[in-house]
Amino acid sequence: MSPQRLNILCVSQLPASPPRFGAQARMHGLMTELAQHHDLTAVVLVDEEFDIEECRRAMQVYCHEVVLIPNPSRGGASKRLQQLRSLTSTQSFERLRVRVPALQQALDRVLRARPFDVVNLEFTFLGGYNLRQAPPGNRLPALVVDSHNIDYDLARQYARAGGVVRRLYAAANWRKLRWEELTTYRDADGVYLCSVADQRRLLDEVPGAGTLVIPNAADVQYYQPRTTDPPSDSRTVVFFGHLSYFPNIDGLTYFVQKIWPRIAEMQPKARLKIIGAQAPRSVQALVRPGVELTGFVSDLRPHLAEAAVVVVPLRLGGGTRLKIVEAMAMGKAIVSSTLGAEGIEAVPGRDLLVEDQPAAFADAVSGLLAEPSLAARIGQSARQLAVQRYAWSGAARALEDFYREILDGPSREQPSEPDWHGSTSVA
Repeated sequence: MSPQRLNILCVSQLPASPPRFGAQARMHGLMTELAQHHDLTAVVLVDEEFDIEECRRAMQVYCHEVVLIPNPSRGGASKRLQQLRSLTSTQSFERLRVRVPALQQALDRVLRARPFDVVNLEFTFLGGYNLRQAPPGNRLPALVVDSHNIDYDLARQYARAGGVVRRLYAAANWRKLRWEELTTYRDADGVYLCSVADQRRLLDEVPGAGTLVIPNAADVQYYQPRTTDPPSDSRTVVFFGHLSYFPNIDGLTYFVQKIWPRIAEMQPKARLKIIGAQAPRSVQALVRPGVELTGFVSDLRPHLAEAAVVVVPLRLGGGTRLKIVEAMAMGKAIVSSTLGAEGIEAVPGRDLLVEDQPAAFADAVSGLLAEPSLAARIGQSARQLAVQRYAWSGAARALEDFYREILDGPSREQPSEPDWHGSTSVA
């Protein structure tokens, strides 16, 4: 296939821009790079937590067309009712919450109006929608899935963590999610994943799947040390991430309760800064002398520049952590759990420190606070690795090659003449 511009339809349950947390950062980084050489259209569900017009303006910068479909309120009591409903349904809660007929109508209109080479589906939760459509006489688009996590495996982890209600609910839900997710992977022409570990998990379940590992990356031009930023104060420890995400809540709670008291005892001047949006009451309750919750910040860079250490004490999750590659790009010393650093090709002791036991984790953080020169050396090595291995430009080139490999493969079947007057159900 010649290297012509591709027509790519990006379908997602959340907007890519402006990027405020990990999943958005991955989508935004890849889409903005792809848009330099290809034509992107986006059809996206938007929950009430987002400013839909702000998202539209941000995505119109790099997309040919942006179609944003409001998702009715899913928070509070409505969310709980849907979770209860899902217990008696054959479908998972994750799929039920994105059942929006207006989204299928938008997809029908866009896919029938012009031919696309690729439909790029973020996550698998929208896998029940009819995504393989084309104008009469045109080849159906390839379906390629961006697997941010193996989500059923993450839900299975939830079944072993948290309170009794969460565990019981997750135990009932993850099996339904597994069937849906694996069905979407089997139906896809290709799946790209964040880590080799996730790739192995998928291939164990779907041996014939066409896969590629595209790790999370960073905008290494945006995230880089700047002379205008405050210098490291040698006492601030930073945790950042979306604070409504359960693996972040679990890891942060574990850190504050089990690790931070040890650090504070060894380094009385140390302070912990927690940065992130939508902190639940359980996270707000972690605030105490020496522990600060900033909430959302519009520019993370000055806060990272000031930090002496960034911590990633995660115990649940999959894929790779954007918080690590962004902190690496900023030249920061990082202490992570083994799971938190999973999928990052970093050398422990050179590019970051990896510890899993509370005492050892606390000793690693305390040692970096006590020895700024060591923190600086690790941060410099981390920055170099981020530039060489974890820039979005390289990730996007790999994704483009993956698209072309799929499109150059065996011809896919031509679409039959559709019944344009028929109804389309949302699975």
